[in-house]
Amino acid sequence: MTDVRNVVLVHGGFVDGSGWRGVYDLLTADGYNVSVVQNQTLSLESDVETTRNVLDLRDGPAILVGHSYGGAVITEAGRHENVAGLAYIAAFAPDAGESVSSLLATLPPDGPVPPILPPVDGFLFLDRDKFAASFAADVPERDARFMADSQVPWGVEALNGTITEPAWRTKASWYLIATNDRMIPPPLQPMMSERIGSTVAEVPASHSLYVSHPRATAELIEQAAQLALVETPVG
Repeated sequence: MTDVRNVVLVHGGFVDGSGWRGVYDLLTADGYNVSVVQNQTLSLESDVETTRNVLDLRDGPAILVGHSYGGAVITEAGRHENVAGLAYIAAFAPDAGESVSSLLATLPPDGPVPPILPPVDGFLFLDRDKFAASFAADVPERDARFMADSQVPWGVEALNGTITEPAWRTKASWYLIATNDRMIPPPLQPMMSERIGSTVAEVPASHSLYVSHPRATAELIEQAAQLALVETPVG
């Protein structure tokens, strides 16, 4: 049985797909066909549609990868027939009826709180001065500053978008935990990865581990590509 050779990368909130460049370079150097989805993050429904449109263009099975809010997107979009497996990179993995917003509401009040500013006209931003510490603590200062200044508005509708039927019930999954994450605190990541039956790896990294640790991220994705066609999902 051959490995999966297609990979589709889905970014999260506040950023765009360019952050995947390091992971993209490693995967393509190893012979994978990689597509990077550019979601508008206006609503979960529209981002799922955009992701499915990219999957439509893949000739054969693909590993669908999501970072942060992108985990919600792949959980819904992952039922696409071309998806062989799911890879969550410090990502939300909601169950049916859950959203990113409802998962964030489960965080303990004494834990780190993402510095999300009050919505303006239905859109969210991170506090620029707290962006690096919360989102990109292990990214070079210059790059973290650029990420803060180039934030993509995150629609409240996307944050509140609920899952109808999670793909991880029928597709095998992998999860890369960022143990120094201050956006999705580490206690929430093991909880989500365990309940969806993921194969888990850990990296001592910030929420931006896909930027700061592209090798570890690519290795998890390649493991998924090598095993997805033989793994049994949680069911």
